[in-house]
Amino acid sequence: MALAHYQFEKIHPFYDGNGRTGRILNLLYLVQHSLLDLPTLYLSRYILREKSSYLARLRADPNDDNWEGWLIFMLKGVELTSTETIQTIHKLMELMADYQKRIKAELPKIYSLELLNTLFKHPYTKIDFIVRDVGVQRAAAGRYLDALVQGDFLLKTKLGHSNYYINKPLFELLQGK
Repeated sequence: MALAHYQFEKIHPFYDGNGRTGRILNLLYLVQHSLLDLPTLYLSRYILREKSSYLARLRADPNDDNWEGWLIFMLKGVELTSTETIQTIHKLMELMADYQKRIKAELPKIYSLELLNTLFKHPYTKIDFIVRDVGVQRAAAGRYLDALVQGDFLLKTKLGHSNYYINKPLFELLQGK
């Protein structure tokens, strides 16, 4: 993966968009070779955080045979990113379990696994998502969301003509806060 990434970046040295494409190819390579079940390894954060080192290694003379430094750099990225991802998943599971416990205790009439899953599918939800995923009428979905806002599970915000309901702890977790 690291060598393919290096070669792609060297062959296609575009200034805009090439890095994103190269990082997507990393994921596809790992999935294709059964080294990753789902494309959950977010190497972009590591590469962007270490951008000066990354670019210096990419710009190094390929005739110097410094492949070991490049490989170690990329392997370190995979290791750190994997560790961060696992920690995020554990925190996500804890947050979801907390929501499940609290909603069951505070709002037992609206609790369902479908509702809980919808609240964690994205860092925000809308009435339409609740209607679709939970299988309730629009008016009931609105009541569910209002109850979740009152219980401090969601933060309601209006964007244009639509209301969005933000799962703030999930949003912050996904931002790395």
